[in-house]
Amino acid sequence: MRTIKIKTALKSVLFISLFQLNFVLAQDNTHEMAELSISKTHQDESLMWHAAPDFFPDCSFTILHGEMTQPNLDLYFKIESNTEVVNHTHKSPERMILMSGDLEVQYEGEDPVVVKAGSYLYGPAGKPHRAKCLDNGPCVLFIALVDTFDAVVVKE
Repeated sequence: MRTIKIKTALKSVLFISLFQLNFVLAQDNTHEMAELSISKTHQDESLMWHAAPDFFPDCSFTILHGEMTQPNLDLYFKIESNTEVVNHTHKSPERMILMSGDLEVQYEGEDPVVVKAGSYLYGPAGKPHRAKCLDNGPCVLFIALVDTFDAVVVKE
Protein backbone atom coordinates (compact mmCIF):
# COMPACT_ATOMS: atom_id res chain seq x y z
CA MET A 1 0.00 0.00 0.00
CA ARG A 2 2.83 2.35 0.88
CA THR A 3 4.52 1.60 -2.49
CA ILE A 4 1.35 2.58 -4.39
CA LYS A 5 1.15 5.91 -2.52
CA ILE A 6 4.81 6.66 -3.29
CA LYS A 7 4.34 5.79 -6.99
CA THR A 8 1.20 7.97 -7.16
CA ALA A 9 3.00 10.82 -5.43
CA LEU A 10 5.97 10.51 -7.82
CA LYS A 11 3.63 10.52 -10.85
CA SER A 12 1.91 13.65 -9.50
CA VAL A 13 5.23 15.41 -8.95
CA LEU A 14 6.38 14.39 -12.45
CA PHE A 15 3.12 15.62 -14.01
CA ILE A 16 3.32 18.97 -12.20
CA SER A 17 7.00 19.37 -13.14
CA LEU A 18 6.28 18.73 -16.83
CA PHE A 19 3.38 21.18 -16.73
CA GLN A 20 5.59 23.87 -15.18
CA LEU A 21 8.38 23.18 -17.69
CA ASN A 22 5.95 23.58 -20.60
CA PHE A 23 4.70 26.85 -19.10
CA VAL A 24 8.26 28.19 -18.73
CA LEU A 25 9.15 27.18 -22.30
CA ALA A 26 6.00 28.84 -23.62
CA GLN A 27 6.93 32.05 -21.78
CA ASP A 28 10.45 31.95 -23.27
CA ASN A 29 9.00 31.59 -26.79
CA THR A 30 6.80 34.60 -26.18
CA HIS A 31 9.85 36.69 -25.30
CA GLU A 32 11.72 35.49 -28.39
CA MET A 33 8.83 36.52 -30.64
CA ALA A 34 8.42 39.94 -29.00
CA GLU A 35 9.23 42.99 -31.09
CA LEU A 36 12.63 44.54 -30.46
CA SER A 37 13.04 48.11 -29.29
CA ILE A 38 14.69 50.74 -31.49
CA SER A 39 16.96 53.63 -30.60
CA LYS A 40 18.39 55.83 -33.38
CA THR A 41 19.51 59.42 -33.82
CA HIS A 42 19.27 61.23 -37.14
CA GLN A 43 23.09 61.10 -37.26
CA ASP A 44 23.31 57.31 -36.85
CA GLU A 45 25.72 55.95 -39.49
CA SER A 46 23.69 52.73 -39.88
CA LEU A 47 20.69 54.60 -41.35
CA MET A 48 19.97 53.98 -45.03
CA TRP A 49 18.93 57.30 -46.64
CA HIS A 50 16.85 57.19 -49.85
CA ALA A 51 16.16 59.95 -52.35
CA ALA A 52 12.71 61.48 -51.94
CA PRO A 53 10.37 61.71 -54.97
CA ASP A 54 11.48 64.17 -57.68
CA PHE A 55 9.04 66.87 -56.54
CA PHE A 56 11.07 67.01 -53.28
CA PRO A 57 14.53 67.85 -54.71
CA ASP A 58 17.47 67.78 -52.28
CA CYS A 59 15.40 65.76 -49.81
CA SER A 60 15.86 62.24 -48.51
CA PHE A 61 14.25 59.91 -46.01
CA THR A 62 14.98 56.83 -43.94
CA ILE A 63 12.44 54.46 -42.45
CA LEU A 64 12.80 53.95 -38.71
CA HIS A 65 9.86 51.64 -38.06
CA GLY A 66 7.19 50.13 -40.28
CA GLU A 67 6.77 49.96 -44.04
CA MET A 68 5.85 52.61 -46.62
CA THR A 69 2.73 50.68 -47.67
CA GLN A 70 1.48 50.04 -44.13
CA PRO A 71 -0.08 52.32 -41.48
CA ASN A 72 1.91 53.52 -38.46
CA LEU A 73 5.11 54.50 -40.22
CA ASP A 74 7.96 56.36 -38.49
CA LEU A 75 10.66 58.03 -40.54
CA TYR A 76 13.27 60.77 -40.68
CA PHE A 77 12.86 63.26 -43.54
CA LYS A 78 15.91 65.37 -44.42
CA ILE A 79 15.75 68.69 -46.26
CA GLU A 80 19.07 70.25 -47.28
CA SER A 81 19.87 73.89 -46.37
CA ASN A 82 18.11 76.57 -48.43
CA THR A 83 15.76 74.00 -49.98
CA GLU A 84 12.04 74.56 -50.51
CA VAL A 85 9.47 71.78 -50.19
CA VAL A 86 6.58 72.33 -52.62
CA ASN A 87 3.00 72.77 -51.49
CA HIS A 88 1.58 69.29 -50.90
CA THR A 89 -0.83 67.20 -48.82
CA HIS A 90 -0.90 63.79 -47.13
CA LYS A 91 -3.86 61.52 -46.41
CA SER A 92 -2.40 60.90 -42.95
CA PRO A 93 -2.02 63.36 -40.11
CA GLU A 94 1.66 63.97 -39.35
CA ARG A 95 3.24 64.20 -35.91
CA MET A 96 6.69 65.70 -36.25
CA ILE A 97 9.70 66.77 -34.23
CA LEU A 98 12.38 68.89 -35.88
CA MET A 99 15.65 67.17 -34.97
CA SER A 100 18.03 69.70 -36.57
CA GLY A 101 18.03 72.98 -38.48
CA ASP A 102 15.56 75.85 -38.74
CA LEU A 103 12.43 75.18 -40.78
CA GLU A 104 9.85 77.63 -42.08
CA VAL A 105 6.46 75.95 -42.42
CA GLN A 106 3.19 77.31 -43.77
CA TYR A 107 -0.16 75.52 -43.74
CA GLU A 108 -2.95 76.74 -46.00
CA GLY A 109 -4.86 79.63 -44.40
CA GLU A 110 -2.20 80.13 -41.69
CA ASP A 111 0.78 82.44 -41.30
CA PRO A 112 4.23 80.93 -41.85
CA VAL A 113 6.15 79.96 -38.71
CA VAL A 114 9.84 79.27 -38.20
CA VAL A 115 10.53 76.32 -35.94
CA LYS A 116 13.84 75.39 -34.33
CA ALA A 117 15.36 72.02 -33.52
CA GLY A 118 13.42 70.34 -30.72
CA SER A 119 10.07 71.77 -31.84
CA TYR A 120 6.92 69.67 -32.20
CA LEU A 121 4.69 70.11 -35.24
CA TYR A 122 1.32 68.63 -36.07
CA GLY A 123 -0.04 68.57 -39.61
CA PRO A 124 -3.71 67.71 -40.13
CA ALA A 125 -4.54 65.12 -42.80
CA GLY A 126 -5.30 66.64 -46.19
CA LYS A 127 -4.20 70.19 -45.27
CA PRO A 128 -1.88 71.69 -47.92
CA HIS A 129 1.47 72.91 -46.63
CA ARG A 130 4.90 73.99 -47.78
CA ALA A 131 8.24 74.31 -46.05
CA LYS A 132 11.73 75.72 -46.47
CA CYS A 133 14.85 74.61 -44.67
CA LEU A 134 16.71 77.81 -43.85
CA ASP A 135 20.48 78.27 -43.95
CA ASN A 136 21.00 76.52 -40.59
CA GLY A 137 20.47 73.06 -42.11
CA PRO A 138 20.09 70.38 -42.97
CA CYS A 139 16.64 70.13 -41.45
CA VAL A 140 15.78 66.64 -40.23
CA LEU A 141 12.20 65.90 -39.22
CA PHE A 142 11.07 62.87 -37.28
CA ILE A 143 7.63 62.07 -38.74
CA ALA A 144 5.07 59.61 -37.36
CA LEU A 145 2.24 58.78 -39.76
CA VAL A 146 -1.02 57.14 -38.77
CA ASP A 147 -1.97 56.02 -42.29
CA THR A 148 0.21 54.83 -45.15
CA PHE A 149 2.63 57.34 -46.66
CA ASP A 150 1.69 59.51 -49.59
CA ALA A 151 2.55 63.01 -50.75
CA VAL A 152 0.43 64.75 -53.36
CA VAL A 153 1.61 68.02 -54.93
CA VAL A 154 -0.97 70.79 -54.81
CA LYS A 155 -1.15 72.58 -58.16
CA GLU A 156 -1.36 76.33 -57.75
